[in-house]
Amino acid sequence: AVLVESLLVFTAVLAVHAVVWDRFSWCAVALAVQAFYVQFKWDRLLQLGGAVFQFRGAANSGLLPASMVIPLLGVVMKERCRAAGSVYFERFGIVVASTGMLLALFLSVLAVGITKPVPTNTCIVTGIAGSVIIYTMKHSLTVSEVIEVLEVLLIFVYLSMILLYLLPRCFTPGEALLVLGGVSFVLNQLIKRSLNVIEGRGDPIDFFLLVAVVGVVLLGLFFTVLFIFMDSGTWISSMFFHMMTAVLGLGVIMPWLYRLIQRNPLFWLLQFLFQTQTRLYLLVYWTFLAASACGVVFYQNAKRSSESKKHQASTITRKYFHFIVVATYVPGLIYDRQLLYVAAVLCLAVFIFLEYVRYFRIKPFGQTLRHLLSLFLDERDSGPLILTHIYLLLGMSLPVWLFPRSCAPKGTLPGAGALVPYSGVLAVGVGDTIASVFGSTMGEIKWPGTKKTFEGTMTAIFAQIIAVALILIFDSSVNLNSSYAWILASVSLVSLLEAYTTQIDNLLLPLYLQIMLMA
Repeated sequence: AVLVESLLVFTAVLAVHAVVWDRFSWCAVALAVQAFYVQFKWDRLLQLGGAVFQFRGAANSGLLPASMVIPLLGVVMKERCRAAGSVYFERFGIVVASTGMLLALFLSVLAVGITKPVPTNTCIVTGIAGSVIIYTMKHSLTVSEVIEVLEVLLIFVYLSMILLYLLPRCFTPGEALLVLGGVSFVLNQLIKRSLNVIEGRGDPIDFFLLVAVVGVVLLGLFFTVLFIFMDSGTWISSMFFHMMTAVLGLGVIMPWLYRLIQRNPLFWLLQFLFQTQTRLYLLVYWTFLAASACGVVFYQNAKRSSESKKHQASTITRKYFHFIVVATYVPGLIYDRQLLYVAAVLCLAVFIFLEYVRYFRIKPFGQTLRHLLSLFLDERDSGPLILTHIYLLLGMSLPVWLFPRSCAPKGTLPGAGALVPYSGVLAVGVGDTIASVFGSTMGEIKWPGTKKTFEGTMTAIFAQIIAVALILIFDSSVNLNSSYAWILASVSLVSLLEAYTTQIDNLLLPLYLQIMLMA
């Protein structure tokens, strides 16, 4: 299964390399080769319990698929923005690619360093790949860009030491690279933009995303340190939690956002949300869907109390939320992508805040949330945090957030790139959902080395093709320019990756589909 997963990732890397064909795509190929070697060292460390931190069990390290995501995103973004004539974002893509490669090399060197005896062949491969990448960076990056890449690496090292210690068994090494690497990059971008504020430069919704992500992470770190010294389950601690949340929100996050967008954040947000009648209709519709999702949670818990033998929700029950999320995102993508962008940021902040309330058992809702959400746990929620629903939201939202708007003057990319914002809907909302439902109910032929079925994968590919046809009918901005073969190949590759990967598919699959469609 690991070999097939690696083969699929290599196929994606070579496909991007064939389209781009420059020094950075060659570096991506070199990085993929060394990550393939090092992945087996990480897997051996995890099996023998020799890793520095406690990682999520029942999964391989996932180093190869995770290592390639950020570099490939940077490479395809650079190429798209170069074609559009946007020099600033072309350089930004180069920085993203370089940062991703350096973070992946750091994890590789870490694994090689703690493996005993020292693996000679892997050291040679890592050394050659690292030399090629650093040589390319030396001749491609300016001094300020090199400093920016090193800053992200420094933030990543410190974040990894803190969060992997505080949150054992929540991540595999690959998932830690993706999540903590992304947070490190966002934090560095926020610091950089805060120090160089130029009035009128930058979109307020981008600043809103940066501040929201960094704000909720800092909030979590603050309360984690605080509750080491006091019991979080008491009423006094709970009152202190809510009070300090308000103080940090109004006293730190709001002024920070005000400095970036040069206007009152609350007034800007209210004006933005209710700017048009379409937005009002969408907000009412999304409120109804959110209430429906809560209704599913309460109904399933009431059912559990009456049927004491059933302790966990079935796969099909959990996929109800995927259908609800698809119904949420598709109208937003068609009618108002900016509103969807901001609403997804708000939803992410609310999800993470509610997870803090559950994790710290904050009164009056902490214990209730623990009871309600325990029904929907699966084997991937083996750590102290429940992250599956947050990963689902991220998988649907990242293609919207990472869409290079400045490199798409008409609001959409040409060819298959027009489907980039729909990557989450296609890969997770349609593909993963249909594969799980049909595979668990009708599947009989299993893929070698996995529990996933041939019928589930084939049905997922077919469902995504139908979804693309429906998008073409209902979204007039999408024009594929006869790139149907590339779309079919991309959808098939990602569906096969869903069958073979043991990583969090909600997070990994949309990013790979986005990379393939942008290429």
